[in-house]
Order: sequence, then structure tokens, then C-alpha cells
Amino acid sequence: MAVDFGSAALAGPTLAQRARDRLRGLRRLPLLWVFILLVVVLIPGILAPVLAPYDPIQDADPIRRLAPPVWLEGGAWDHVLGTDRQGRDILSRMIYGARIALLVSLSSLALSALIGVTMGLVSGWYGGWVDHVIQRIVDIKASVPDILIALLLVSVFGASIYIAIAVIVFFLWNRYTRVVRAEILSMRGRDFVMRAKVAGASNTRIMMKHLLPNVLNTVIVLATLQVGFVILLESTLSFLGVGIPRPTPAWGVMISDGRDYVIIAWWVSFFPGVAIFLSVLSLNLFGDWLRDSLDPKLRQTQR
Repeated sequence: MAVDFGSAALAGPTLAQRARDRLRGLRRLPLLWVFILLVVVLIPGILAPVLAPYDPIQDADPIRRLAPPVWLEGGAWDHVLGTDRQGRDILSRMIYGARIALLVSLSSLALSALIGVTMGLVSGWYGGWVDHVIQRIVDIKASVPDILIALLLVSVFGASIYIAIAVIVFFLWNRYTRVVRAEILSMRGRDFVMRAKVAGASNTRIMMKHLLPNVLNTVIVLATLQVGFVILLESTLSFLGVGIPRPTPAWGVMISDGRDYVIIAWWVSFFPGVAIFLSVLSLNLFGDWLRDSLDPKLRQTQR
């Protein structure tokens, strides 16, 4: 049976093409994603003590355990999103969970960027044996299973928010190193760098005053794209029991607490899952928009 490829091409865009076009249109709505981030993560994370109606750990009511949301039969306005297995208010725990997500993501990304950018600058600028040693360290890190390191640290030091941050930093720092090193290698022979060397500027001054400002856009975009990944990673580690320890109100911990009650109390896991979904989706799409806005080559391609 012969297939007329010409008529197939004229039939219109495929489902995958239409999906890509819709996604591209969503990426051009940065204010929408900023609004979602403000509502889901930033405002609750910053104003958690003011917005939360209950203490997320201490205010437990065993009589009202697994109470449904207000719009279901048996629900009440004193617990709008229901309660968990210990009678703790889910809305309050979600609000404080946003604070945990914000704290862990910002801390881990800042440390990852500090380590990775420093090593990338040194590796790309000095080259030679320095570059060789740093790149072998990056290769060794890439060959070690990340989850194995997480389990090792938790077994030695115990689960805590600091261990979770350390694990995430171990996950991410090498990505900054590789990206920054590539950028520095492309700039080492440019005129402004050569003029700085002729003027007698030290290596430290050249790296900090001339090279670092030129890679900041790339680092900011990379960090923005990784915030959603960090939130998802922290939730995954907490769900597996190697991240934020109980009874801290982290989103991953809440999902893990509700997995045994999915049939009879789906809301315990559902609402923190929605919070993770919205925050990761909005951060990824906003990061894509930011990358397209800061990269002139991508702007020209879109035109």
C-alpha cells in the first residue's frame, strides 16, 4: 500500500507539533508563572506563621483524624483541606512545607553555584594540570550513584534538613562546573581578556572582574531551571525517608504519610502533590522563558 507523504504533510500539524506549539505559547506567559510561584511557594514560605491557621506539628486533634476537605461530606471550615492521620491541618502543613521547599532550594542552589562556579572558573582559566584534576573530580562524581551517597550520609549522620541540603549540593555542583568551564574556555582568547593581561591584572582580578560577570547570565538561568528540580528532588528524598525527617511538614513527607490512606483519604497525599506539580511546572516554564529572553541567539531563532 503506497503512502502519499505529500498529502500527509498537507494534512496539517501533527499532535506532537500542536503540543509543542501550545507549550511554546505557555512559555510566553511569564507573569502567569510568577503569579503561581508567588501563591504556591514564595508568599506561603515567607509568611507561613501569619498565614497558617494551626501549628503544623503541635496542633493535632486525634478526634478529627483524616477529616475530609470542606466540600466533601463530613468536612468543616476549620480544616479547609482536611486533616492527616494524626489530625493535623493539611493546609497549615502545606504552607510550612512551602517554607521548607524555599529554604532547601535556595540554600542548596547557592552552595552548588558557589562551589561549581568557583571550580569552573579555575578549571577554565588555568587549564593544564589544574583543569585535568578538576575534570577528573567531576568525572568521579558523575560515576557515583547519587542516591547511594544520600543513603550513606543518612545512615552515618541521620536524617536532617542539613543532610538533605548537603545531598542536593552533591547532586548539582558539577553541572555548574561544566557549564562555566565551557564559557570560560570560549572567552580566554577574547580581546577584553587579552587587554586585561597586558595591563598587568592578576589572575584573580581577571576571573572576578572580567570573566565572572560574563557568565552570570548563564548561571542565573541554570539556577532558575534547577529550582523546580531541587523541589522535586527534596520531595523525592523526603518520600524515601532520606530527606527531611518527620514530623517536619515537608511536601514529600506529607505524600509519604498519606500513601497508606490513598483509598479512604486521598487528600492527604493529593494536595501536597498538586503543590509540587504547580511549583515545578511554573519554575521550569519561567526558566525557559528567562533563558530565551537572556540568550540573543534564541531570540533571533524565534523571530
